[in-house]
Amino acid sequence: MEEILRVANSTPVWIFASIVVAIVIFQAVTFIAIASKTAPSIGMTSQESRRALRAGFISCLGPSFGIAIVIISLITVLGAPFTLMRIGIIGSAATELTAAGIGANAFGVELGSPEFSMQAFTTVVWTMCLGGTGWLIFAALFTKSLGKVQTKVARKNTKMMTIISTAAMLGAFAYLASQQMVTGYGQAIAAVVSGLTMMGVIHFSKKKEIRWLSEWALGIALVVGMTLGYISTLI
Repeated sequence: MEEILRVANSTPVWIFASIVVAIVIFQAVTFIAIASKTAPSIGMTSQESRRALRAGFISCLGPSFGIAIVIISLITVLGAPFTLMRIGIIGSAATELTAAGIGANAFGVELGSPEFSMQAFTTVVWTMCLGGTGWLIFAALFTKSLGKVQTKVARKNTKMMTIISTAAMLGAFAYLASQQMVTGYGQAIAAVVSGLTMMGVIHFSKKKEIRWLSEWALGIALVVGMTLGYISTLI
């Protein structure tokens, strides 16, 4: 792992990651500038624009802190620059963690295990990059056409698109979780407890209308699941 992290945190990787993150920041600043310029045409005052910008900034803090735990786990395996680049582009720690796990399993090892070699690291990097590139290219080329398809599907069944996307994500996460659960008693406890904790946190946040809490659900579930899973191995 020391050799892998040395390469993962090397200067060339930092340079490429910084370029990608700089592009994302440029896009964000550009969108803010365009929105501020367009606001008067729809009747928004400069004060309302500043209030909307401030509200958006504050609302993004919760999700950012909520994925901190997952980011730390990725940094220990994939290094800081690559993790920064992937989270900066996609913005979903859960998606990137899943992609990393799929890449490692495709090579035949577990993420962060003693068998996790430089070749496995390369496989994970390619999996995460190609996986993210796919939907970006698809969205750029077919967004307009997908809008028409979505309209047609929604006319027949408004819930179909939600059901399909949810089923796909559940299948991917269930596949990865089940592989870990069969390896030991502690892993099974951690997975079950994490799932129940996340459902409980999301249900509570919806019932009490605490929106920011739902963004912390993944981080809370990970901490609770790992803690109880570790404790179960000591009993």
